[in-house]
Amino acid sequence: MPKKQTSQKRIKKTVVPRNCPFCKDGANPNFLDTKQLEKYITERGKVISGARTGLCSLHQRRVATAIKRARHLALLPFVQRV
Repeated sequence: MPKKQTSQKRIKKTVVPRNCPFCKDGANPNFLDTKQLEKYITERGKVISGARTGLCSLHQRRVATAIKRARHLALLPFVQRV
């Protein structure tokens, strides 16, 4: 018997090359700089993964920590209002 074919499409995620802006500048993410941190948050308020942002693993962890600190101080929202 032939196998059934599913009609699910596979979505390829684009991998961004590792061009960490923090490594180039020699800087670290700051939780008070909300304009910079908003680049790494989706419109729903989720932290974007390092594979999509191009950050190195060290700075991806520091960005996530800075976003959490900014949320705790009410500088960034936890979720976006619809």
